[in-house]
Amino acid sequence: MAVMRPDLIMKSIIPVVMAGILAIYGLVVAILISGHLSKKPYTLQDGFKHLGAGLAVGFCGLAAGFAIGIVGDAGVRGTAQQPKLFVGMILILIFAEVLGLYGLIVGIFMIVSK
Repeated sequence: MAVMRPDLIMKSIIPVVMAGILAIYGLVVAILISGHLSKKPYTLQDGFKHLGAGLAVGFCGLAAGFAIGIVGDAGVRGTAQQPKLFVGMILILIFAEVLGLYGLIVGIFMIVSK
């Protein structure tokens, strides 16, 4: 993008930033789980709930990362040729990001459930 259209370089960074947000979802769940580790009777049920929450966020983040990567690559290349594609790329990136947000919501529900 920097070679073909230097004026659009800042717009091409958006997929990278959105992929970085997925890592924050994992960090939030890790902090929530670490807050529950101080309970004295840490049961097997708690361990499996925390494992499931981490796996839910991790796999949803992985799927969202793949989607953001594919859409971001094609979208940035397409935007370099036709700038009108930028809005459509952003919409599809938002839908891909929501996959990771769903994993975060499920993970939080698993952590706080009794």
